[in-house]
This record gives sequence, C-alpha cells and structure tokens, in this order.
Amino acid sequence: MFQQTPVYDRLVAERGDVPVQVRGEADRIHRQLARVLHLAPPSQPSIPHSVFEPKQPPRAL
Repeated sequence: MFQQTPVYDRLVAERGDVPVQVRGEADRIHRQLARVLHLAPPSQPSIPHSVFEPKQPPRAL
C-alpha cells in the first residue's frame, strides 16, 4: 500500500506496521460480526411509528 521509504521503514521499526495491524483488527471484527449476524434469528420488521403520535397516551386530569 505504501511505497517503502527510509522514513516509513524507520516508523515501522519504531511503532510497528500500524496499517497492517488495523487491517488485521478490521478483518477479525468483520469475521466476528458475520458469525454473530449469521447466528442471530431474523427479526420481524417493526411498523414505524408516526412522529406525530404521542409516545404515551394522554392521561386524564
């Protein structure tokens, strides 16, 4: 991804190859989410509520 330069080589030596680490974590999270989503039962779509309807019915005074 990055062209090798002396500055990049020095940063990798000092800090590690951060793009490779991030890519590895992203792949791990992606696999974990795919496994969780595959195991989750399909949810029933809910009927969207109107924004004009009150959340609770009005109470008597």
